[in-house]
Amino acid sequence: MKKVVKFGGSSLASADQFQKAGEIIRSEESRRYVVPSAPGKRFSRDTKVTDMLYNCYDAAMGKKDFQDILSAIQDRYNEIIEGLGLTISLNEEFKIIRENFIKEAGRDYAASRGEYLNGIIMSAYLGFEFVDAAEVIRFDEDGTLNDTVTGKLLSRRLDKTEFAVIPGFYGAKRDGTIVTFSRGGSDITGSLVALAISADVYENWTDVSGFLIADPRIVRDAKSIETITYKELRELSYMGASVLHEDAIFPVRKAGIPINIRNTNAPDDEGTLIVESTCRKPKYTITGIAGTDGFVAVTIEKAMMNSEIGFCRKVLQVFEDNDISIEHMPSGIDTMTIFVHKDEFEEKEQKVLAGIHSAANPDHVELESDLSLIAIVGRGMRANRGTAGRIFSALAHAHINVKMIDQGSSELNIIVGVRHDDFRSAIKALYEIFVVTQI
Repeated sequence: MKKVVKFGGSSLASADQFQKAGEIIRSEESRRYVVPSAPGKRFSRDTKVTDMLYNCYDAAMGKKDFQDILSAIQDRYNEIIEGLGLTISLNEEFKIIRENFIKEAGRDYAASRGEYLNGIIMSAYLGFEFVDAAEVIRFDEDGTLNDTVTGKLLSRRLDKTEFAVIPGFYGAKRDGTIVTFSRGGSDITGSLVALAISADVYENWTDVSGFLIADPRIVRDAKSIETITYKELRELSYMGASVLHEDAIFPVRKAGIPINIRNTNAPDDEGTLIVESTCRKPKYTITGIAGTDGFVAVTIEKAMMNSEIGFCRKVLQVFEDNDISIEHMPSGIDTMTIFVHKDEFEEKEQKVLAGIHSAANPDHVELESDLSLIAIVGRGMRANRGTAGRIFSALAHAHINVKMIDQGSSELNIIVGVRHDDFRSAIKALYEIFVVTQI
C-alpha cells in the first residue's frame, strides 16, 4: 500500500507539531510521500510564515531594510530545527533568498520559500529524499498548471524514489520561474502526487477531525462526517464550507483515489473519508449544511411571461453583457427571480435594470438585498421522503421566512434563501432537525 500524506501549516507550526507529524508518518510504512505546508500560527496572535515572507518581499521591493524580517523568519525555522535536535543549517538557503529578493524574483518565489524550507527540514527529520516541487510541478507561461507534463515529471521522478518529501503550494515554469497555487494550494500538490504514484489513499492532515456537518463557529460541537462523496463535497465547498482546497478534488477523483481528512492532534480519530461513490448508508439524512451570504434577488414580473418565447434568454443576456454571474434562478408563471452576488451587482444595478426594461419590457422589477443562501446536501435525501417538508418545518418553527427554495435534479441538495439576519439561526435550526433529533 502507498499513501501520500499532506500536513497543513498548523500541523507543522512548531517542533512539537513536527514531532506529532513524524510519529504519524513513522507509524505506517505505507506513508511514503510527504507534502508539507509552511509553518502556520503557533498561537492565535502569531503570524504565518507565508505572510512574513510576503511582508519581507514587499519591504525589499519598497527599497526598505528587510533584514530584520528575514532574520525573524530564519529564527522560526531555527527554533524548529533545534527543537527536533537536527544539525542542519539553513544559512546558505537564506543567503540565496536574500539575493533573490534584491533581484526581484517575485512574490510567488517569496511565498514558496515557506514550503521549500519546511520541506528541507522534514526531509532531514524523516531521512526521506527531498524533491523540489519546482522540478516536478509544471506551469505554462500564462501561469496555469500543466497537469499532463506535471504527471509525467512526478511519475518519472517518484518511480525511482521509495520515500520522498515534496513541498506543497508551488511549482515552476519551464524556465524555472516559480509559480504558486492560490492559498491552500498544498492540497493540490498532495493530490497531484497521489495521482502520479497511483496512491491507495491521500491523507490530508490538519487541525480538525474531518469535515464537520456544519460550521463550528455557528453550531457548537458540530458532528463530523464519516464518509462523503466528491459530489457532496463539491456542493458544500461551493457554498462556503472549507476544509480542503476545491481544486484538490479533481486530480484524485479522476483516478478514484479516496481522500482522508485527519487531525494531527488527534491521530486516532478516523476523520472523514472522501470517495467517488459509496454504498455506506449515511448516519443522518443529510451529509452537511453550508451557506454564504451577500446575495441580491432580482425579481422580474410580466403577465403571460410563460408564453413569451425567449423572455428568459433576453433577461439573462443582460446579466451576461454586464459580466455578472448568476447563482440561482427560480421561476413562476409570471415571475422569475435571479440571485446574484451583491458585490458583483451593486455597481452595475441601474445599468442592469435599464437593460432588462429595454430587452424584455417587464411589468415590474424588484430588488431585495442582504440575502443568504444555504445548501442542505446529502445522498441520503434521495431515499428519505419529506426532506423539503422538514426543512420548511424547522425554519417555520424558528420564525424564519424562506425567500427561495431550489432542489437540484440530482436530489443531492436543496438550497434555501433567507434574510441575512436569519442566516445563523437557520443553520442552527436545520442542524437541530436533521442531526440532533436523529441522535
